[in-house]
Amino acid sequence: MIAIREGGLGDARVEALLTLHRDEARATTPICNAHSLDSAGLAAPGVVFFSAWDGDELLGIGALKRVEDGHAELKSMRTAPGHLRKGVARAMLDHLVARAKADGYTRLSLETGTAPMFAPANAMYERYGFRDCDAFGGYPASPHNRFMTLSL
Repeated sequence: MIAIREGGLGDARVEALLTLHRDEARATTPICNAHSLDSAGLAAPGVVFFSAWDGDELLGIGALKRVEDGHAELKSMRTAPGHLRKGVARAMLDHLVARAKADGYTRLSLETGTAPMFAPANAMYERYGFRDCDAFGGYPASPHNRFMTLSL
């Protein structure tokens, strides 16, 4: 069973998954185009962090970051390696979309990569209804980044 909880930063398992997330993104994307947040960034004002669990086993992570009034961004969506293709990312995405709506956001956007390792996530976002959009939130456009948005 997937239980999504607000918080989790500081837990060693969460920190290890965040490190893996950043390291893998930076291995396939030039550092100037890798925009993942560290723990301090995910604990900043305007960011709400979530972790997904099955008992005491970490399944995944995700966050919402305020971009501007009515507009939030998905951040740090990542499933733990042993739990890929088990519905964790979809459950987290459902939770983040519901929370964004509850918080009054009318638009939810994301920045992801274009390397092959990002293909499964990109396909999930497309199935969910996200569509390509222009760069937002101060991100520079580049061939290494893909920007998507969903009207809520």
